[in-house]
Amino acid sequence: MLRPKVPTNPMPTGIVTPPAVIEPTTVVQHPAAPAPTPVAPAATRPTVQLTPGAVIALVGGGTAVVLVVGAVLVSLLLAVAITAASLATCALVIRSLITADAKRH
Repeated sequence: MLRPKVPTNPMPTGIVTPPAVIEPTTVVQHPAAPAPTPVAPAATRPTVQLTPGAVIALVGGGTAVVLVVGAVLVSLLLAVAITAASLATCALVIRSLITADAKRH
């Protein structure tokens, strides 16, 4: 009843090709190629030179980015704090209404 049946592989159908005959080949060694000649290094890139105006612009831009990102983060924190305070106030009002209603009955 609980004996497994082992499947049998069916015979292949269609045309069966015999395996190909592999013949040994000879290895021919060619003379070694001459070593490549060294290539002259490319011209070095010029160094970046900042003018005083460019330095002031970079510092001003960085300061502006820091101030904008700081203002956004502070406003998000303030929004979370105001939401939490209003939810706490609503919870206190609802709790006092429920307890006042329970004392009347």
